Amino acid sequence: MIDLRSDTVTLPSKEMKQFLFDSPLGDDVYGEDPSVNLLEKKVSDLFGKEDALFVPSGTMANLISVLAHCNRGDEVILGDKSHIFLYEAGGISAFGGIHSYQLKNHDNGTINITDIQNSIRRDDSHYPISKLLCLENTHNGCYGSPVDTKYFTEIKNIINKHNIKLHIDGARIFNASIALNTPLHELTKEADSISCCLSKGLSCPVGSLIVGSKDFIQKAHRLRKSLGGGMRQAGLLAAAGIYALDNIYPKLNIDHENAKIMAEGLSSIKELSMDVSKVKTNLIFFYLENSNLSDEQFINKLLENNIKLDAKGNRKFRIATHINFKKNDIDFVVETIQSMVKQ
Repeated sequence: MIDLRSDTVTLPSKEMKQFLFDSPLGDDVYGEDPSVNLLEKKVSDLFGKEDALFVPSGTMANLISVLAHCNRGDEVILGDKSHIFLYEAGGISAFGGIHSYQLKNHDNGTINITDIQNSIRRDDSHYPISKLLCLENTHNGCYGSPVDTKYFTEIKNIINKHNIKLHIDGARIFNASIALNTPLHELTKEADSISCCLSKGLSCPVGSLIVGSKDFIQKAHRLRKSLGGGMRQAGLLAAAGIYALDNIYPKLNIDHENAKIMAEGLSSIKELSMDVSKVKTNLIFFYLENSNLSDEQFINKLLENNIKLDAKGNRKFRIATHINFKKNDIDFVVETIQSMVKQ
């Protein structure tokens, strides 16, 4: 089966598994797991921040970060295509009582700077307090677009005047770093907190991290416990992250190259609509237009040919290349889709 639904389907290699099994363990709730401690130190150094915290998932990482920045009734400014707004079960409202102000995301993952400035509430008892801005890099809902440091600097210059913090949802921040050829510490230097995911392109079995100042991470640590995220011998999982940062992160450009090659092939199929220029990382989005196949029929026929894609609804589909997908399979995928839609 060629599974291109997401880079979350990646499986750890034999080498990663061996590294995992050989790593030292301890009780992380007591702060005594050497592998967790090493991973947190490694990640905080990569991002140029004081500290980091290992958590089970990216959704928990974002939730904890927002809860650590905001009080009940405060307001978060975010994009209308952001993962926090669309795909995290309304957690910031359900668990934090935090209001959200959604602004339009552009296809490149950014939000208009003037819109952000105009959304900041003035000091008035009728309004919630604007406390946090959440941005995403790369932006999953916007073609996997990487966002460069210049944008974050411009944003930070505005929100600093209003004492608003910046959180970056960096589920695929490693892809952004590779695509922009920019070190992580430079790419996130303006952020007050960052979440990053190990179980997507880095192919770890589970895990994310929150990165920020020592005071912020201390608060996040308490929130992790209250949400049930405290784990014992978590080094069994953290070790995979250590291996991935050394051995897989530097090779993410291969996934990006495979995505661009596949996008070029798919763009020649007249029954599909897509913009190759928007393929900047490992995500490809296209629309099924001039075909009699329904979305469900298209997916089912792909399954018959041992191919899985992600259906977004309304004729929109996503492909995610990753380490377990090989360049040799690109032609097969393109040719299979071409033969299907022409029937």
